[in-house]
Amino acid sequence: MVGAKTFHTIDEYILQFPEEVQEILKTVRNVIKAAAPEASEKISYQMPTFAIHGNLVHFAAYKNHIGFYPTPSGILAFEDALSDYKRSKGAVQFPLNKPIPYDVISEIVTFRGKENIKKAEAKAKKK
Repeated sequence: MVGAKTFHTIDEYILQFPEEVQEILKTVRNVIKAAAPEASEKISYQMPTFAIHGNLVHFAAYKNHIGFYPTPSGILAFEDALSDYKRSKGAVQFPLNKPIPYDVISEIVTFRGKENIKKAEAKAKKK
């Protein structure tokens, strides 16, 4: 991320980057919107975030990669598809010098959406 500016919208966040990175971020955003059209957008942890019954996924741009944060369950469920990328418990790095796997991002977002909805339904049943 560039600087220590506070962002209020995803558009503000995207505009701080060079044009080629902005295009990638816009595409990531559109892929997430298409996979989870009911999700709301916000800035959380100073990163673009989508939420359905809680945070769904975050993403961010860095000098050499796009960080994608689908929580540990999203990483674990797609371990094979993400095996070529540097990852940690809840994050994966997509290098800027390689094609971004938008199809995998879409699948992870769909998975996380179903997961959050299922958790919310289970919580509602307990009440």
